[in-house]
Amino acid sequence: MDINAVIAAEFKLRREQVDNTVALIDDGKTIPFIARYRKELTGSLDDQVLRELYERLFYLRSLEKRKEEVRASIEGLGALTDEIVKALENASTLVEVEDIYRPYKPKRKTRASVAKEKGLEPLAALILLQDLKTVPEKEAEKFIDEEKGVADSKEALDGALDIIAEEISDDAALRKQIRALFMQKGTVCTKAADEKAESVYMNYYDYSEPVSKIASHRVLAIDRGEKEEFLKVSVSVPDGEGERLAVSKYVKNSGACGELVKLAAEDAYKRLIYPSVEREVRTELSTKAAEQAIKVFSSNLRQLLLQPPVKGMAVLGLDPAYRTGCKIAVVDETGKVLDTAVVYPTPPQNKIEEAKKKLTELIKKHGVSVVAIGNGTASRESEAFVAGLAKEIPGLSYMVVSEAGASVYSASKLAAEEFPEYDVSLRSAVSIARRLLDPLAELVKIDPKAIGVGQYQHDMPKARLDEALSGVVEDCVNSVGVDLNTASHSLLSYVSGINSAVAKNIVMYREENGPFSNRKQLLKVPKLGAKAFEQCAGFLRIPGGENPLDNTAVHPESYDAAKRLIEMCSFTLEDISAKKAGEIAERAKGVGLSRIAGETGIGLPTLEDIIKEIQKPGRDPRDELPPPLLRSGDVMELKDLKPGMELMGTVRNIVDFGAFVDIGVHEDGLVHISQLGEKYVKHPLDAVKVGQVVKVRVLEVDEKRKRISLTMRGLK
Repeated sequence: MDINAVIAAEFKLRREQVDNTVALIDDGKTIPFIARYRKELTGSLDDQVLRELYERLFYLRSLEKRKEEVRASIEGLGALTDEIVKALENASTLVEVEDIYRPYKPKRKTRASVAKEKGLEPLAALILLQDLKTVPEKEAEKFIDEEKGVADSKEALDGALDIIAEEISDDAALRKQIRALFMQKGTVCTKAADEKAESVYMNYYDYSEPVSKIASHRVLAIDRGEKEEFLKVSVSVPDGEGERLAVSKYVKNSGACGELVKLAAEDAYKRLIYPSVEREVRTELSTKAAEQAIKVFSSNLRQLLLQPPVKGMAVLGLDPAYRTGCKIAVVDETGKVLDTAVVYPTPPQNKIEEAKKKLTELIKKHGVSVVAIGNGTASRESEAFVAGLAKEIPGLSYMVVSEAGASVYSASKLAAEEFPEYDVSLRSAVSIARRLLDPLAELVKIDPKAIGVGQYQHDMPKARLDEALSGVVEDCVNSVGVDLNTASHSLLSYVSGINSAVAKNIVMYREENGPFSNRKQLLKVPKLGAKAFEQCAGFLRIPGGENPLDNTAVHPESYDAAKRLIEMCSFTLEDISAKKAGEIAERAKGVGLSRIAGETGIGLPTLEDIIKEIQKPGRDPRDELPPPLLRSGDVMELKDLKPGMELMGTVRNIVDFGAFVDIGVHEDGLVHISQLGEKYVKHPLDAVKVGQVVKVRVLEVDEKRKRISLTMRGLK
C-alpha cells in the first residue's frame, strides 16, 4: 500500500504536502512546530488537520505491519496463495485482515477441532462437494471408529457438519457481507434487566434504533446502562437474512448433501458468525461513539483553554462552602498571592456583615475589581452575597467559574510544592482566582479529564483520551506562547520539544541565574540541546529582553530574514517596540511581498507570519476574542425564570444533543440542538463554542427536576 497516496486521497491534499508532512513527523518534529514553522512544506495545514493526518498515518502503518505478520504466518504454514496475497493487499481495515487470518489462526478447542481429531475432515469435504449421487449416511458409516469416539454414522455426520460450519464461519468474504448487513439493516435493541428498577436509563427499558442511525451519545448511554446492569442489549437483523447469505453461498443443490450443508450454514450463522459479528458491530459503534465524544471533549477543552484572560486586574477568588466557610485568596495581575482569608456568609453561620466587612477591606486594600466564584457547593448563596457587595462597591463585578478539578489540583504534589504554606482549601481559592486571570496557565496544571467539559469521559479508552486531550493542551499552549521568565514548569512542559524534566531544569536555571535575557541562553539549560531548542524557541517569549524579536513568535532561524525585512521597510530593530511597528505591513506591501520573500529566502506564509508578529510584539491571540461575561447585578433563582424571558449567558459545556448555558441561576439551561439556530444544525459545535456569550430565551422551567429549556431561535 502506498500510504502517503492513500492519505492524500482521503484528506484531499497534494501528494507533495503529505510527503513533506510525513517526513517532518518521522524526523521527530512536533505538530505545533510543523503547523507554525513549516507552512511552506505542508501547504499551511493547521494543527488539527496535522493531528488527524498523524493518527491516520500510524493506523495505516499498523495495518501494513499486521498484514506482513499475517502473510508471514500463513506462509509459514505453507498455505499462502495468490488469492490470499491479493486479499491482504486489498484489506483496508484491521478487522478485514483478521478475517483473512481466521482460518489459519491457532484456535482453542472447538467442536470442529474435536471432529478433525476424530478423522472426519474427508467426510466433511465429501459432503461439501454436494454430489447428487452421494448418500451421506452410507459414507458416514466408513468413519465409525469406537477408539476415536465415533460410535455411529450420526456422530460422524454431526462432526462433519461442525467442520463445515467452522469453515463457513471462517470465510472472510462472507463475514464482510454479513457485517455490512448488520451495519445497513441491523437494529440496536435494549430491554430492562429489571423493569421495576428505577434508573436514569428508563428511556431505554424497551427501545430500538437502527444501527445506521443511532446517535453517539445514545450508544454511550446504552453501553453505560449495560455496564451498570440496568440494560440488556442486542443487535438484530431481519429474520433469515443472515442465514440466507450463508446458505446461498455454500448450498449448490437440494440433494441430500446440499440439505446437510444448508444445516451447517444455518448453524454457522447462528452459533458462530452472529455472536461474533454482533460483538464486532457493538465494538465499532462504541469506538465511533467514543471518538465522537473525544472530539467534542477536545473541542470544548480547546475553547475553555483559549478563553480570554482578565488582564491588568487584581482578582479575589472565592471557594464556596457551608460549615467550613468560604476560602478567599487575592492574587495580583501576575497571579501572585497577595492575601488569604476565611469568611462565613453562608449557612449555618450566616455571618454576612462580618464577611462583608472583611471582603470590602481586602478589595480596597489590593484594588480588586473582579471576584471569581467557584461553582460548587454553596455557590448559589456565595453569588448572592457577592452580588450584594457589588452594589455597594462601585466598579466591582464578578463571574462564576467552573471549579472542576480544583480539588484535584489543590491536593496534588504540584500544588503542595507551589503553596506549601497553604492548606488544600486555600489552594483551591487561588486556583479559582487564577482561572479567571489566565485560564490556560492555570488549567494546564490539572488532568484534562478532570476539567469537566465533555460527556461520558470516564467511559472513554483512557490512553486514547489522554493522547487526544494532551494534544489539545499542547496546541493551545503553543498557539498562545509562553513567557519564559514567569511560566510554571507545568506550563513549560507543554511547549513543543520540552518534556517535564527539561521544564523543571528551565525553572531551576531561572532561579539560579536570574531571568533569561535572550533565547540563546536556553542552550545553557541542562538536557536542552540543539534539537529541543529548534522545537521550542519560537514558542517562548521574553518581554523586555535584549532582542525585541524574542518577544514574538518569530523563530530564531528566521531572525536574519526578519532583520532584512525591517531594513527593506526602512525601519530598525528598535522600531519593533515602538508604535512604528504597526506601519510595517503597509511598507512591506509597498516594497512587494514577493520581492522581500525572494531577497530574504523565505516563503510567503512565513513572511506574512513575521510581519504579523513584528506589528504586535507579545501578541496574545486570545485578546482578539470577546471578553468573558462579568456580572454585577441581582442574582436570580430558578423560580424567578419565566417562559419568554431573554437573557445573556455563557456556554459552559457542549454535548452531542445541545449546549448547556449559564444564565446566572446556578443550574445551567439546555439549548437543545434543534434550538441552536434558525437553520438546521448538524452538531452543536457548528453553532456555539465553550465560553461563548450568547443570547437565549427561556422556553420552559421545571423547578422540581431543576431543568431549564432554552432557545436561541427567533432572537434579534
